[in-house]
Amino acid sequence: MSDSFGKTLTLTTFGESHGPALGGVVDGFPPSVRIDEDFIRSEMARRKPGSTSLGTQRKEDDEVEILSGVYNGMTTGTAIGFIIRNKSQRSADYSAIEHLYRPGHADYTYDAKYGIRDPRGGGRSSGRETACRVFAGALAKLYLREKGIKISAGVVELGGVKAEGYEWNPPFPGPLYAPLNANLDAMIGKAEEAKKDQDSVGGIIECHIDGVPKGIGSPVFDKLDALLAHAMLSIGGVKGIEFGSGFEGARKKGSESNDQMRVVNGKPVFLSNNAGGILGGISNGNTIVFRVAVKPTPSIYREQMTINDRLENSTIKIEGRHDPTIVPRAVSVVEAMSALTILDQYLEESCYGK
Repeated sequence: MSDSFGKTLTLTTFGESHGPALGGVVDGFPPSVRIDEDFIRSEMARRKPGSTSLGTQRKEDDEVEILSGVYNGMTTGTAIGFIIRNKSQRSADYSAIEHLYRPGHADYTYDAKYGIRDPRGGGRSSGRETACRVFAGALAKLYLREKGIKISAGVVELGGVKAEGYEWNPPFPGPLYAPLNANLDAMIGKAEEAKKDQDSVGGIIECHIDGVPKGIGSPVFDKLDALLAHAMLSIGGVKGIEFGSGFEGARKKGSESNDQMRVVNGKPVFLSNNAGGILGGISNGNTIVFRVAVKPTPSIYREQMTINDRLENSTIKIEGRHDPTIVPRAVSVVEAMSALTILDQYLEESCYGK
C-alpha cells in the first residue's frame, strides 16, 4: 500500500476514520514560509464534518497539531510532522455490519486484496483521510500565493442540476461552495431532497489554477494534466476528470477546438482556452481549468442487497452519520491536491527558472 504522494514535495499520511488520530509528514517543503494559522483553520473548516448543513452531522474540530518543521511561525525546510485527533467516533454504528460488504464502498475489494479490513467507517479507505490532504494543501497554497499562483474550485453541478449564468469570482459561499448562479437554490434542493429520501446525489466540481508560468510539466509520462488527473482520481468518490472543453471538445472540429494565437504587446496570447491551460502536457500560461465527477455518497439509509464475508446473500441498512452529498466537502480536497501537484512540479522544475 502506498501512503505517499509526490516526488520533490511529498505527503505521507497515516490513520483511520475511527482510530485515535490521523496524521502525516510533509517532506521537501521550502523554508521561510510563514504559517498563517487562520488561513489553515479556514481551509480545514470547509472540509471538516459538520461544516455544512448538507453534510454529515459528525462533529470534529479538525485542529491540526504541528509536531515539527516549524519554528517561530516559519517553516524550517525540515519535515513537517502533524497530527489531527479524532474526537467524535461512534464505532458502535458499524458493529451490526462488520461482516457485510457495503454497496459502493471499498469493503469487498479491500478484503479481497488484504484479507483483513477495518469496518469502522471504512478504516483507511474513509474520506476522513482527506483531512491530512487539506492541511498539506493549505501549506502548499501559502507558498504558491507568494508566487502569484491561486487555486479555486466550486460545485458546478449537483444531482443533475447544472449551475447557469455564473461568473468565476471565488471564494464561493457555503453550504454548497458553488458560484452564485440562477440554479443555486435548485442545486441545494437536490441535496436536501436526497437527505429527506434517505438517498444521496453526486455532482461536478470545477477547478481553476491561475498564475502557473508557462513550461511546467513534461511531454511524455509526467504530463501536467496526467499528474493532476492522478491527484484527482486518488480522491475517494472521484470517478472522472476532463480538462478545458473536455468531452465536449471531442464533438468539435479542429478549427473550433484549436486555441489560436496572436502577439499582443509583444507577448503571445491565446484567443481561447479549450486546452484548459495545458498543451502537450506542459502549461501554456493560461488558466488551468478542469472538472471532476464525484459519485453519490455510497452510505445511504435505504435497505440494499449485498453479501457477507462468508459469501452469503444478505441485505444491509447502514446506520450512523453520513452525507447526502460529499461534493461540497470535496471542493477543498480538490484544491488541496491541485496545490500539492503544482508545488511539487514547481519545485522540481525550479532549476529551469520557473
